[in-house]
Amino acid sequence: MKKSVLLILLQCCALLSIPAQTGSENGSAGEMPAYYDHQLLKINFMELPSGGESANLARNRSINMIFMSDAGLPGGQPFISVLDAIQGYGFNPLWLEVQINFTAGHTPRQLFSDDEIANAFVAEEITLTPTDELYRCSVVGRK
Repeated sequence: MKKSVLLILLQCCALLSIPAQTGSENGSAGEMPAYYDHQLLKINFMELPSGGESANLARNRSINMIFMSDAGLPGGQPFISVLDAIQGYGFNPLWLEVQINFTAGHTPRQLFSDDEIANAFVAEEITLTPTDELYRCSVVGRK
């Protein structure tokens, strides 16, 4: 009896130590919300493998920008990304991440359009830092 209980306990421990599998970022697991001109959309988002960013940036002059703020908002709320284009409005499925950082004396807040981001930048409320991260992104619906 003790041997059976020990065997079951060991099997349970083994099962608990197996990492949970996550969905592929190529499918719906890569979906997230994003704003475009105050409109909340759902995008499918996947980072391209490292190493190919510079070649893609050199060959694709119309790469779009996705604005993110990893620091988030007050109260631990996430900053929802902002797109500078959607299908039919200068859209390219390749996106360069640009980080938004709020400057001292300015409380982080959600921005809803690239125009708001430009105005906040001119007013020195934020800084903008292009990253070396390039993403494949498509708008898949309204949120």
